[in-house]
Amino acid sequence: MKKITLVTGLVFALVLPVAAVAKPTPDRGDKRAAQAECKALRGKTAATREAFRALQKSFVACVRAKSAEEAKEEQTAHTNAAKECKAEGLHGREFGKCVSTKAKEKEAAADAEDKQDAAEQKNAAKECATERDADADAFREQYGTNANKRNAFGKCVSQKARESETEQA
Repeated sequence: MKKITLVTGLVFALVLPVAAVAKPTPDRGDKRAAQAECKALRGKTAATREAFRALQKSFVACVRAKSAEEAKEEQTAHTNAAKECKAEGLHGREFGKCVSTKAKEKEAAADAEDKQDAAEQKNAAKECATERDADADAFREQYGTNANKRNAFGKCVSQKARESETEQA
């Protein structure tokens, strides 16, 4: 009996620290949110879909990356909320309610930021499409970086989205 208790205690002592530092794994909610975000990024116009293909490679790759990002945002929001509530000196049920409320607020803020980023990318794609339609050769020369300059559209969208993001900050 003592051996079983000792072995069980050792297993928990070794397994719990490993589980605490493990990477967050996306759950169904994270995957649904990721699919919605990828659909928003993909958009409905030809320009936004072309930009999506240039920047994301595929819808599946986008969902995979965004679901991992959603899980990380959720974990970070929960951790930061717990730290804030602990600093307030709350205990028991009040602490749990505080963490839940603050974590939801932080996740909502992160989701709003993701929507803003998607809108910036769509606007950048439309700007680049207009610029490319005006003079395709000059557009390729200005933005293209590889030998055949075929990456010009993706580079343009990326650059304009980054510029828009820095203007917002």
